Amino acid sequence: MTPVPHQSTAPPAADADEQQPRSPLRLRLRPQAPATGYVDGAWWPRSHDLTTELPALLAVLNVRLGEIPRVNYHLSDWDTAPRRIAADGIRVRLDGFRTRPAHTVDLIASDRRRLTLLLVPPDTSSSAAHEAMMRAAHRDNTDTVADLFSSTALQTRAPQPRE
Repeated sequence: MTPVPHQSTAPPAADADEQQPRSPLRLRLRPQAPATGYVDGAWWPRSHDLTTELPALLAVLNVRLGEIPRVNYHLSDWDTAPRRIAADGIRVRLDGFRTRPAHTVDLIASDRRRLTLLLVPPDTSSSAAHEAMMRAAHRDNTDTVADLFSSTALQTRAPQPRE
C-alpha cells in the first residue's frame, strides 16, 4: 500500500512577497532604549490592506527585532486579512482583535520582544501624519494613542463590517 500525502482543506497562507509596495516605507522608530510610554514609533501605511503593507514593514523591522512571526492588530483599522501570510519566506501569524488598542500594531519577534507602533491612517494629511510620527518616535514620548490622535489632528476610520 502506497502512503497518500496529507491533503489540507485549509486555504494556503497568503503569499505577500510579490505584493510589496515600491514606495519608501513611512516609518519612524524611537531610538533603542529602555521601553517607556505607549508606543515605540509610528507607521503610516498607504492603504488599509494589511497583506499588501506588512511585508515591507517586516523586512525593515527584521534588522531591529530579527524574525517576526506574529503581528497583532485592531480589526477596525484594516480590511479583512488572512490568518497567515508568507513574507520573506517566514510564515507570519496575523491576529486581529477588538480588545487591542485601536490604531496600534504589535510586532512580536521570535524571542518575544515586541514593538508597538502607532498606526497613522493612510488617508491622513502629510502634515498631520508627519507631526504624529515625530511625536510617537520621540525618545521621551509618553503620550497615549488617544493623546497622539487628538493633538495631531489624526482622523479615526469608521469600523468596517466583517465578512
